[in-house]
Amino acid sequence: MTIQLPTGNGEFKAYEPRTEPFAATPGTPFASRTVFSAAHVVADPFADVSPDSPAAVDWDATLAFRRHLWSHGLGVAEAMDTAQRGMGLDWAGAAELIRRSAAEAKSVGGLIACGVGTDQLTGPATLAEVRAAYEEQLALVEQSGAQAILMASRALAAAAKGPDDYLEVYGHLLRQASEPVILHWLGPMFDPALEGYWGSSDLDAATDTFLEVIAAHPDRVDGIKVSLLEAQREIDIRRRLPQGVRCYTGDDFNYPELIAGDEQGFSHALLGIFDPLGPLAAEAVRVLDTGDAKGFRELLDPTVELSRHLFQAPTRFYKTGVVFLAWLAGHQSHFTMVGGLQSARSLPHFARAYELADGLGLFPDPKLAEERMKNLLSLYGVNQ
Repeated sequence: MTIQLPTGNGEFKAYEPRTEPFAATPGTPFASRTVFSAAHVVADPFADVSPDSPAAVDWDATLAFRRHLWSHGLGVAEAMDTAQRGMGLDWAGAAELIRRSAAEAKSVGGLIACGVGTDQLTGPATLAEVRAAYEEQLALVEQSGAQAILMASRALAAAAKGPDDYLEVYGHLLRQASEPVILHWLGPMFDPALEGYWGSSDLDAATDTFLEVIAAHPDRVDGIKVSLLEAQREIDIRRRLPQGVRCYTGDDFNYPELIAGDEQGFSHALLGIFDPLGPLAAEAVRVLDTGDAKGFRELLDPTVELSRHLFQAPTRFYKTGVVFLAWLAGHQSHFTMVGGLQSARSLPHFARAYELADGLGLFPDPKLAEERMKNLLSLYGVNQ
């Protein structure tokens, strides 16, 4: 049996779905790499909300997905941009997500780190207000028992006059943190409001400031997450880090080579693409744990085409594809998103995502995925 998929040029192609999923078994955390998956939130499809309303979250399904990731040994990076932070999920929703997920992690022994930002600020802010907003969120994350990820701040990008303002704000926060944190550099392809972060649109100058922050407080930084989609820049930054500071790749285009590493080091991982890839990614890292870098690449390299498809420009809408695949995989009963973001990608985009994900065996029940894909096609007037 085949399914007719739109190609984007007004034509259709016949695709024959696979009948067996990729065989992956749950397991314990990894030995050679620390690996976080940034996780999406599941919307409540029955809430009477508009795109401007506070997010209505299906908490049971949202937490069940996190248990799925933990069961495969992955850590959860909570309340990050993958959870639609700043794109449908406001600070009140993020705070509740952090509290609930941290408690769930504690109950199952799962690894968790949570995003600390300034998104309670809804208008222009001073540097003092930005710092206070960061402090409020840092306190909540630490009180929850989770590790803190200091996220890039739209408010700081707007308020800062140059590199010195970043050095002052981050230096204060790092001195205040009770445990080493992860610093997150999110590029403007993920959020245009972050253009010129670290005080310059020149990436070389911005990199120098970023590394200056870390060099001044190496004992307060567990690691850095770099999401610039430039493999060589990440490698260069990785080689300049102080001893003991980890690099967590956030490069959803080049993650296999960056995690595998080279003779001078490797990256750990904190990736949005590991939300749909979870079991397969976990299997690949377990192969890497045995020292088999070739086997690791053989498993993970074929996933890059799907990742590049989901993260294609405008990159910030990758969340739509992530949630779409979670629906096809049976992790949620519907394809709706907070903020109505399910409308952010086209039908041909969804069709290609389905084809690539199915080819990788990502759907535990391929028949269910096929039926749901056909249902979506029928809503667009495509009859099989």
